Amino acid sequence: MADFSHKPTLTGDLVVLRPVTEDDVPALLPMFEDPEIARLTGCHTGFDEPALRQWYGSRGAQADRLDLAVVERATGRVVGEAVLNEWDPDNESCAFRICFTPAGIGRGLGTEATRLIVGHAFEAVGLHRVWLEVYAFNPRARRAYEKAGFRAEGTLRGALLWEGERVDATVMAVLAPEWAARSGS
Repeated sequence: MADFSHKPTLTGDLVVLRPVTEDDVPALLPMFEDPEIARLTGCHTGFDEPALRQWYGSRGAQADRLDLAVVERATGRVVGEAVLNEWDPDNESCAFRICFTPAGIGRGLGTEATRLIVGHAFEAVGLHRVWLEVYAFNPRARRAYEKAGFRAEGTLRGALLWEGERVDATVMAVLAPEWAARSGS
């Protein structure tokens, strides 16, 4: 099984996923400044541009994760990120997360980006399982993950404390044989 040292460029009809760099930070800043995106992702931490530049500048050197910028093909704009992380090589598993700037939401870009990066996890890296967590107050994301082939596995009750309320998270996953059956591979 491969690791994540190779940082591919994955091309679809609507998006290109390519290695993220610190030069992408200005385009990604709205993702970190939008209160609704913070709520939907459960992010309590604020980030400043120098810290983000350091973070994104170091992603290319990471062999245990894959951080890709989502670039809208029609405009060439960076509109989000797609990430494979929490790699567990012994169990051929990793986590997946995806996030968009407000300008990238609701246009089908996430569906294609998910298909591209999860397909890469199974077909190029050789993983068996890709999983994620989605909060109960984000049904649109859950539907998108289901559309991509993820299935609910369980509930993490009260996993997030957001503005004084406990919010459940659903663990979802897709397995390599399920992915192959859906994609015809």
